[in-house]
Amino acid sequence: TKKIYVVTLREAVSKIKLSSLYPYACLAEVEHVRGENEKEVQIVIRGLERHRVSDIVWDSQKLLVQGDEITVNYDTDRTTQGVYLDAIKDLVDEIITFIPGNLKQIAEVLRAVEDPELLINLISPHLEADAEVKMRLLGETSLQSRLLQLLELMQDMKHSLEVRAELSRKVSSRVSKQNRDAVLRQQMRMIQEELGERAADKNNYVKRIEDHEDMPEDVKKVAVDEAERLQGMEKNSPEAPGLQNYLDLMLQLPWAARGQATIDLDNSRQILNAHHYGLDKVKDRIIQHLAVLKLKQNFKGSILLLVGPPGVGKTSLGRSIAESMGREFVRASLGGVRDEAEIRGHRRTYLGSRPGRIVQAMKTLKSNNPVFLLDEIDKLSQGYSGDPAAALLEVLDPEQNHAFRDHYLEVPFDLSKVMFIATANSLDTIPGPLRDRMEIISLSGYTTAEKLHIAKQHLWPEVLDEHGLDTERLILNEEALLRVVTHYTREAGVRDLKRKLAALIRGSTERILQTEGAITLTVKDLDGILGHERYTPEVVEAHMPPGVVTGLAWTPMGGDILFIEAKSLKGNGKLTLTGQMGDVMKESVQIAMTHARSLQPFLENNVDFDKTDIHVHVPAGAIPKDGPSAGVTMLTALVSLL
Repeated sequence: TKKIYVVTLREAVSKIKLSSLYPYACLAEVEHVRGENEKEVQIVIRGLERHRVSDIVWDSQKLLVQGDEITVNYDTDRTTQGVYLDAIKDLVDEIITFIPGNLKQIAEVLRAVEDPELLINLISPHLEADAEVKMRLLGETSLQSRLLQLLELMQDMKHSLEVRAELSRKVSSRVSKQNRDAVLRQQMRMIQEELGERAADKNNYVKRIEDHEDMPEDVKKVAVDEAERLQGMEKNSPEAPGLQNYLDLMLQLPWAARGQATIDLDNSRQILNAHHYGLDKVKDRIIQHLAVLKLKQNFKGSILLLVGPPGVGKTSLGRSIAESMGREFVRASLGGVRDEAEIRGHRRTYLGSRPGRIVQAMKTLKSNNPVFLLDEIDKLSQGYSGDPAAALLEVLDPEQNHAFRDHYLEVPFDLSKVMFIATANSLDTIPGPLRDRMEIISLSGYTTAEKLHIAKQHLWPEVLDEHGLDTERLILNEEALLRVVTHYTREAGVRDLKRKLAALIRGSTERILQTEGAITLTVKDLDGILGHERYTPEVVEAHMPPGVVTGLAWTPMGGDILFIEAKSLKGNGKLTLTGQMGDVMKESVQIAMTHARSLQPFLENNVDFDKTDIHVHVPAGAIPKDGPSAGVTMLTALVSLL
């Protein structure tokens, strides 16, 4: 036998020096040498000791290494060594589960080893670590440090194997699912083709487009070209799904008017009257519009704009118009829209592109002559992506909308047969050019009498039905209903009134369950369910004191009265105005004051205006007030005071 040093180079060099080697080596014994030629030799060696390299010498072509044995410092007791050994052996069992092949015998051999140095030397060559780390482990003198380093290296190896196994499992699962889906799709296509239900997807589009009766010829030509382009694409082309969505849209859109209903004016008026109480002027204008449509079927009339406060029935009125005309009804909410592409659509060059709201809504219909409600048109807002109000100009212009071009569709679509109705709460935020294209119909708030009728005929039965009751089980007498309308709500519409009626029912449910027979709600029940009255109507006294005059005011909730109060004091001719009056209203007071001074010769009391201060106040100081129509009221208050 012959002993040799096994050393490790730091990196490949032309001539080996001491600095080229790692400082630690293994003294080994050569047990067997086998080689077929000089270039390929197999050497079987057995490691004996760990040595620290101290010097090297070249003797002719041989490298002679001088080294000293590394002495092990057994700095841990037997019990601690046993704990380390058990932990290392447990890790061996866990690691071999990630390595292919039957390695149980190796694990059993390692578990039988009780010498910590031997166990370290058997395991360390097989760890996944770079040479620098392994050399530190080889040169360590402390047994405890060697055991701890080995444990850390084994933990790192285990974690690395776990991550690789998880990645391999995910990739394998994903590939298996894709293969399974592909096989199922192929089988589904073959079954459908065998049953004659459909041809292959790509070829089917051309036939469906050519057989489409309503699609115009110029549009059909574009669609066929796109379908033929789809045929030439690879099965997995990323562009194919978007092109299929485009062709599906072309086939779903209503390109012609179907089921034109004959307009019956009497029936239309009955439907409007049944669904909406009051609003006589509005209903008359709608009937006039229907009469013109009856005289001229392809009449390109004005677009109706219903303007009014919330809750007066603008949206439901649009639905009633569609029913009275026998047409389909579709609604698009424009509140908060700030992107022009929401109206015109996105160009198909963009990923995730889609048509605008107009075309998307039309896709759900069977005919291209619906009643189309553009809800909350005053809530459009201009943003960085364009002005949606400007995009609506083409939609609402009868001279242009017969060939409306959506950016996604890229072919003309006829909107001239659509009856557009827009709704808004205010005209102030609607741009002038857009407002100019619509005929404005104002919906004022409901009067108290109208609210009572709507509540009795519509709201109360509807709310009872929503809560599983009927008008025979729970009764609200007329006096209580009037009190709810006048003292618990103050609005132009009836939305809050409906909420208050629902609150009355919820507050009575326990009583209903505990009582048999009908229950009647009276004024006495309101305070316990709805709380204290929130509003008190203004009352005009029969004999007003001098300086106090009643005026009329307009509010979004309807008409109201307000008092103009004036007081005079000794002073120096100062005029004081309070009550949050606007600039126009302040000027009205000043004009009235000037006119009152001009009437001084006709006043019974000889008033010295230069020595009299006048204070004019309008109650409800938290509410801003303005307008040019209170001049006579102001003058009357001042003259009656003076």
